[in-house]
Amino acid sequence: MAILTFIGAGQMASALTFPTFENGHEIRLVGTPLDREIIDQLRKDNYHINLKRTLHDGIKYYQVEEMEEAIQGADVILGGVSSFGVDWWADEVLPKLNKDVPIITVTKGMIDLENGDMITYPDYWQSKPAGKELNFNAIGGPCTSYELADHDDSWVAFCGHDIETLRYLKQIFETSYYHISLSTDVKGVEFSVALKNAYALGVTLAVGLAEKREGIGKVHYNSQAALFGEGVCEMRKLLKLAGAGADNIVYGAGDLYVTVFGGRTRKIGTLLGRGLSFDEAMAKLKGVTLESIVIATRTARAVRNLAANGKADLKDYPLLMHVDEIINQGKPVNIPWTAFETEYVGE
Repeated sequence: MAILTFIGAGQMASALTFPTFENGHEIRLVGTPLDREIIDQLRKDNYHINLKRTLHDGIKYYQVEEMEEAIQGADVILGGVSSFGVDWWADEVLPKLNKDVPIITVTKGMIDLENGDMITYPDYWQSKPAGKELNFNAIGGPCTSYELADHDDSWVAFCGHDIETLRYLKQIFETSYYHISLSTDVKGVEFSVALKNAYALGVTLAVGLAEKREGIGKVHYNSQAALFGEGVCEMRKLLKLAGAGADNIVYGAGDLYVTVFGGRTRKIGTLLGRGLSFDEAMAKLKGVTLESIVIATRTARAVRNLAANGKADLKDYPLLMHVDEIINQGKPVNIPWTAFETEYVGE
């Protein structure tokens, strides 16, 4: 039996208590300053008010001020914050961690630098003084929290720089319904699953466009599939641009599929497609965390900076550029269909 301390009581971290607890491990779930109500309710009846599932009886719950107690004796630390908690995790959590205890995080996203370079969150955390000697690993792939909690078969990738650590973590987390591949291409896995947020917004524009023309509830799959295909094409190019292995597109494409069919990103894309301005759509979704906006903005900004330095061509990313125009320049939805067309002449 291992002792696992989860720091951040978000939906995915909390869903991961199911396979790990069922594998016989001791689970300690620590809330962030934003999770106080979640922890209070869990202590009463094990019910997670955001995941809307009852967690296993026997999990130990801690408020943020009890974090150091929860970390004592832990064999694994799991980071469970969203991309909006990355700096909090760096400032408040990293200094408390033991360099001999592996870390695995569920946070999806990346940070763009002024020169256009894109770095993963594990790389960002490792760049901090408190993170230099820590063993960072991450989870990516097509897996929604509520379906994992419901034991639907899910397949993800654990990535990190040390394959033995990854094998150890796989042994702890894997179950008959939670399936895990391993990769030492951290950038490839992390960028792939981060990019899907931006492109899921792009794909779901088609949902709103169909509803704008023919009424709420009307669905057309041709246009969604076309945008999905263009999204995967651009994601693959972006992986190469970032110096990551393009084969990791399998994790991003699967994650894109899942995200298109539900969740917060589908909501914003649909509203924009119906004809709402970005500000109007955001007002309707007030209080909803939208990581798709962050990743789309950062990725487009990185590509524009690389293009300015002659390292990228904006014409290779028409869907990304249009999503950026919609959310950051206030332009209406006008899918650049002809920009997706290509010619291929085989040898």
